[in-house]
Amino acid sequence: MEYRLFFIGLGMGAFAWISRGWQKEGGPKTPLKSALWHALFFFMAAFSVTMILAMSSERRETFIAVGAHALSVGDIYPALAAGLVFAAIGFWRAYSKGRSVESRRYFLSEDLEWADTVFSAALMASLLMMFVLQAFKIPSASMENTLLIGDHLFVNKFLYGLRVPFSGRRILAVRNPKRGDVMVFEFPDHDPTQLHCGSVQYGKDFIKRVIGLPGETVAVRAGRVYIDGKLLEPEPYAVHDDPYRETESQHAKEISPQRYQELWQDHRLDMELNNHQRDFFGPVKVPPREYFMMGDNRDHSCDSRYWGPVPEKDVKGMAWFIYWPPSRMGVIH
Repeated sequence: MEYRLFFIGLGMGAFAWISRGWQKEGGPKTPLKSALWHALFFFMAAFSVTMILAMSSERRETFIAVGAHALSVGDIYPALAAGLVFAAIGFWRAYSKGRSVESRRYFLSEDLEWADTVFSAALMASLLMMFVLQAFKIPSASMENTLLIGDHLFVNKFLYGLRVPFSGRRILAVRNPKRGDVMVFEFPDHDPTQLHCGSVQYGKDFIKRVIGLPGETVAVRAGRVYIDGKLLEPEPYAVHDDPYRETESQHAKEISPQRYQELWQDHRLDMELNNHQRDFFGPVKVPPREYFMMGDNRDHSCDSRYWGPVPEKDVKGMAWFIYWPPSRMGVIH
């Protein structure tokens, strides 16, 4: 979301900069030029608003990659359609009333004022979301009872260090992630064609709890977590509400430890085991600068048991404070 806002801000800033230079020269000389420029502003505005509204929707199975991120084709088409419709409205509005110099200057001044406003608001909001604080909404039950469906929360974006955009690097960290932190991160498998837990997860934001730290060996036996061979306890946040316990997959027993580790790190273990690793998993060693994540609702969580470790570069921040609903307002533990 923050990257879309950033580029929307840059686009509006470029529009405002060109408009300001044109304004100094006296504005558009003909109704056609005035109408085309006004239509461009309407297109940019409608396209941007539609893209922002699409941020909360589920991603489709077809994507257009943009650097390390993605835009769903299902988002692009409605945004283009909205932009073209409003561009036609803007063109007609400016062309029908743009015969006088004063009218053409008025439309240019109006577009410049709005572009300046959007530029400032979008750029400041994107920088705030990138580096300081961002709001999220809980979409699933995987973190119950710590977080419930519909909870709105703030995520601290600077505790683990500021993410340098498009580089994967972090700087000025206050501290490193600790076991027990509730963390928001971008889904770690960056292959947009892969299915995990029954659907495409590429590009989505996840929220889970840090269980395994870099260099530690993690295993699950009969639903209980072991770190470096020792039972992890207490875990007051963990919920097990399914009385049925899966047995260990015979296929998993036949996979060599080295191959098991490779499949897990490559985000392909769930495909190899057909998602049969909820209660018996590992052992695996967490790679350097990566983390093993699990949902608190252990029997209903799509987490690192299935799709592998989370690299430091994909971490967005630590879940900090529930601000809505008021009855659940408070610091997240």
